Amino acid sequence: MKSSLFVLSALLLVGSASAQLKPEEMIQFRQAGYKTMAWNMGKIKAQTDAPADKFDKTLTLNAALAIKGVANSGMGALYGPGTDTKTASIKTRALPDLFDPKNFDERNKIGKNFGEQANKLADVAAGGDQKAIQAQFGELGKACKACHDKFREEEKK
Repeated sequence: MKSSLFVLSALLLVGSASAQLKPEEMIQFRQAGYKTMAWNMGKIKAQTDAPADKFDKTLTLNAALAIKGVANSGMGALYGPGTDTKTASIKTRALPDLFDPKNFDERNKIGKNFGEQANKLADVAAGGDQKAIQAQFGELGKACKACHDKFREEEKK
């Protein structure tokens, strides 16, 4: 729980300070946020796939709370000018369409849905029902995929 609060605190500071960050720093912070969420999603996936007698409610809840914290931290502020693939000195897989003002409504809708699904996951995880968590985790995955499908370059292998 302490680590979740630390991540949340750090990201909240980033949100308020993003106007003072260099584009490269914005990219580094947002990539760290996504890596933090991915790490915690991996923990939840392992728990939802575990036999019922091995399911760890506390670990699952803490991971869901970490995801909720990052999802609600204001990461949208880290997509400022100069943080797109064409202008940044740090490689990012964000597609140019993400930065196109004509896509802002859709981008914001997708981001809002992700936050809502993360919030629901934390609520469901608090109840400790493994199957309900698995179902809501699937909804969170769909919310992630919606953004990846529209605004993220495929990973090169």
